[in-house]
Amino acid sequence: MTGLRTIADSKRAFHAAFPYVIPSLYRRTADELLVELHLLSHQTHFTSNALFAVGLQQVFTAFTKGYQPTKHLSELFDALCSCNGFNPVELQSLAKGSEQAVSGHSVEEVQAWLQAKGDGAPEPLASGLASVAGEQFHYSRLMAVGLFSLLSSAQGVESQDPEDLCKTAHSIGEQIGLSRTRLEKDLSLYRNNLEKMAQAVELMEETLAAERRKRERQASETTQTQD
Repeated sequence: MTGLRTIADSKRAFHAAFPYVIPSLYRRTADELLVELHLLSHQTHFTSNALFAVGLQQVFTAFTKGYQPTKHLSELFDALCSCNGFNPVELQSLAKGSEQAVSGHSVEEVQAWLQAKGDGAPEPLASGLASVAGEQFHYSRLMAVGLFSLLSSAQGVESQDPEDLCKTAHSIGEQIGLSRTRLEKDLSLYRNNLEKMAQAVELMEETLAAERRKRERQASETTQTQD
């Protein structure tokens, strides 16, 4: 146990890899992901499967919307992963490949692949789901988000009500051995927080726009006075 990296170790490694000030609106997201990945890195039976990779990428993307400067986003993601022993390139590749694998296929097809733990699914989705719900399996709330996101990427999903899609995710998760109660709780919390974050970003953008207009007006008035 003495050889395990502490949360303080992970935070030091993170700040060394990402030596920038994180805007206050996004600081909580960064902190929560850092701690979550730290805890998962200590779980013997945790595996970075397709659901986890897609969920992590989705949560990071959704909760860093509006982040400035945008050029720091890739460094932020890399730092959050690497400081906890995860390979960011492999996770992003698995997430992208899995979403591309379900694109163009019906929700029913994706559901069948998920229920079969990847059997019959195109790569990398197939190998990325092989570990789901086995005896040596550790659940993460990011998997719930990943499950919902994969279903959302399927063909014909535009005609489905989000609530119905959530119910489908709950049903599939339960069939592959995930806790329906935890899935319902985690997806509900994710969607609620997503809505709050969208509102916060909108407010921030409106505030910045108002400040910009004020500066431009003041600059214009100064120019007119000088003339």
